[in-house]
Amino acid sequence: MSDKTAAAVAPISELLDIMARLRDPRGGCAWDLEQSFATIAPYTIEEAYEVADAIQRGCMSDLEEELGDLLLQVVFHAQMAREAGAFDFDDVARAISAKMVRRHPHVFGEAASRTAGEQTLAWEEIKAEERAGKSTGAAGLLDEVALALPALTRAAKLSGRAARVGFVWPDIGQVLAKLREEVAELEAEVAAGDVAKAREELGDVLFVCANIARSLEIDPEEALRGTNAKFVRRFGFIEQALAQRGSSPERSNLAEMDALWEAAKASERAAAQSATNL
Repeated sequence: MSDKTAAAVAPISELLDIMARLRDPRGGCAWDLEQSFATIAPYTIEEAYEVADAIQRGCMSDLEEELGDLLLQVVFHAQMAREAGAFDFDDVARAISAKMVRRHPHVFGEAASRTAGEQTLAWEEIKAEERAGKSTGAAGLLDEVALALPALTRAAKLSGRAARVGFVWPDIGQVLAKLREEVAELEAEVAAGDVAKAREELGDVLFVCANIARSLEIDPEEALRGTNAKFVRRFGFIEQALAQRGSSPERSNLAEMDALWEAAKASERAAAQSATNL
């Protein structure tokens, strides 16, 4: 191994050693020793979201740090698995390396080169073959869509998996019609005052929205994050405008705040038009 390769390997070896030390019953950290796969899983999900947040904000220094935090989660799980005699970090690395080679035969094998679209289709076909190879029973088509995914993402994946076998609305117009139908059913339950049924109908509305996103090849989580950011931005405009008047949302009323919301929208449109004209 060259000095350059050794230097590149050293940091991950150091991190593995640190985690082993933290989990050592003789002098390790009490908190780390108390953890299990189940207790660490929420942190793993949280760190993945923080990586996505750093990317969305375009902050490379934060991305570097958040990727490190996410890597720590992998190392933590691998250390606990090693202690249980199941696998270790090297097994994880070898498995993903083998998977990447297997799923890119056009790069590492003899398959013809592919466009990005062709590779997406081939990737799904290879995944299906792998699932079939691992199956020990009559697993359903949707069984391997992870339960821990955000609900909107999982809904899009569930409908996408079903769409591959033809269980799908033929065109987006029919999906939009279904959305109007579900909204009408939600309105009826709200009017009836039946919260339990309204909850169910709201779920149906959201599921159809996820179908619309999938049909348009839009990530529903990304779309909602964009709307969340827009809401935060416009509400911040309201707060600033009220502060300039010596007021605040708590001392304001809906009519005043709604007018400022419209002013925020108008300001955004003007800024967008100005940018277009540059």
